[in-house]
Amino acid sequence: MSLSEITEAIAKAEKYAGRAPGSVSLIAVSKKQPDARVEEVLDEGHRVFGENRVQEAAGKWPGFREKYDGIELHIIGPLQTNKVRQAMELAQAIHSVDRPKLAQTIARIAQEEGHCPDLFIQVNTGEEEQKAGILPKDADAFITECRGLDLPLRGLMCIPPVDEEPSLHFALLAKIAARNGLDGLSMGMSGDFERAIALGATHVRVGSAIFGDRAY
Repeated sequence: MSLSEITEAIAKAEKYAGRAPGSVSLIAVSKKQPDARVEEVLDEGHRVFGENRVQEAAGKWPGFREKYDGIELHIIGPLQTNKVRQAMELAQAIHSVDRPKLAQTIARIAQEEGHCPDLFIQVNTGEEEQKAGILPKDADAFITECRGLDLPLRGLMCIPPVDEEPSLHFALLAKIAARNGLDGLSMGMSGDFERAIALGATHVRVGSAIFGDRAY
C-alpha cells in the first residue's frame, strides 16, 4: 500500500467509527528503513514518524530536520534509562514508559531541562513474559505514580500478542485509559489499524504497509 492508500483507509475507518475526520494520527514507523525510502515519504508531505531505537533516530533525524520543517518524532521502542536524555532531546513523544525507574528518570531530566515530550505508558495487555510494559493489574497505580511525578501523560500504548485477536487488547487498553481519564491510545499497526480506530485509537503505528519490508 502507498501512503495515500493508508491515509485514505484511516479516513474511512474514522468515518465508519463515527470519529471526527483527522482525529487519528498516523505514525510512519521508519525503523530499519533506508534514508531514501524515508525521504520519499517526507517528500509526499508526511511529517509524523516513529523509531524504535534512540541510536538509530539520532543518526537519521537531525539531518532530515535540516531539510524538512515540522517533523514530529515518536520513540516507540523499549527505552533504557541511559538513553532518556537523548530521547527527550530528539522526540516529541515517547510511547514506551513501562516501569517506575524510567518514569523517575524522565521526571528528573524534565526538571533539569525544563521540557518533556508527551508520554504514553506501555501496557503489556497480553501479560507476555518476553514483552515490555506494565501489567494491566498494575496500570492504575503506575498512572497515579506518573501523575505524582508531574509527567505530561498523553495516554496508553499496547502491542497485542501476535496469535490473539487484537481487538480484545485494544478494548482492554481503552477501558484502562477511560477509567483513568486518559484520551490518548497508541494502538494498531499495519495489519489491524482499522480495528484499533474502531476502538478509539488516536495514534496508529504503521511501518511495512507504507515502506515495504524492512532493510535488515
